[in-house]
Amino acid sequence: MTYDTVTFLSDFGLLDDFVGVCHGVMRRIAPDVKIVDISHGVAPQAITEGALLLARALPYMPVGVHLAIVDPGVGRGRRALAIRTVDGRVLVGPDNGLLVVAADRIGIDAVRELTNVRYRLERVSRTFHARDIFAPAAAHLVAGVALEDLGEAVDPATLVRIALPEPEVGASAVHATVVAVDRFGNLELNLGRPQLGAFGFEAGKRVELLHGSNSYYAVVAETFEDAKRGDLIVYEDSYGAISVAISGGDAARLFDASAGDRLSILPR
Repeated sequence: MTYDTVTFLSDFGLLDDFVGVCHGVMRRIAPDVKIVDISHGVAPQAITEGALLLARALPYMPVGVHLAIVDPGVGRGRRALAIRTVDGRVLVGPDNGLLVVAADRIGIDAVRELTNVRYRLERVSRTFHARDIFAPAAAHLVAGVALEDLGEAVDPATLVRIALPEPEVGASAVHATVVAVDRFGNLELNLGRPQLGAFGFEAGKRVELLHGSNSYYAVVAETFEDAKRGDLIVYEDSYGAISVAISGGDAARLFDASAGDRLSILPR
């Protein structure tokens, strides 16, 4: 299969040269490559956040090579991987669980460890494998190198998998986890509408939100326009996840919440 696109996700941010250098490495190897930046705003070292973001974004991406880097274990012996899915995509990144949520949802066809030094930069640093190993591998795939040439076969059963948080649905409350906070301060939860069905999750209903020892009242809304500016709302976001927001405001700041925090929803 031939590719012309590399998508790129990382926790690098845009203040430093990391993203630009990786772009440059890929274009030197595959000058005509199309690079789509999914996000470089994953919280630093937040593997679960990056894995979930990658998994939800890939269905909207062209079939291609998908480079993902959230790599707190760089230089410590974790494997560097290329995973081919059953629909022909190739995910490139560290073996720390970042790639596997998306790959498992699609279905894994084959896995290779990036051990062939021909497809790395000549000098490999201890701390910037994105530049020296992963970006070159992604670009060489676009340039026509076969997955099998990148290195040794890996048994998919041996891949590192992360335990995703599961909500707890009780008789009187649902206990959820914040899985992501976007730049507007909206809190995405590990919940879908069916898990709140027993509570009559309908527009206009009031709910109580508990975060630590603090309690807040919110209204269920379908859009931000359904609430007055400053109102706290619970809504279904564009990916089908239940989220918490302030109309025209910043819910993360109000709650002092971040990814990994627990939040309970009670009907009122």
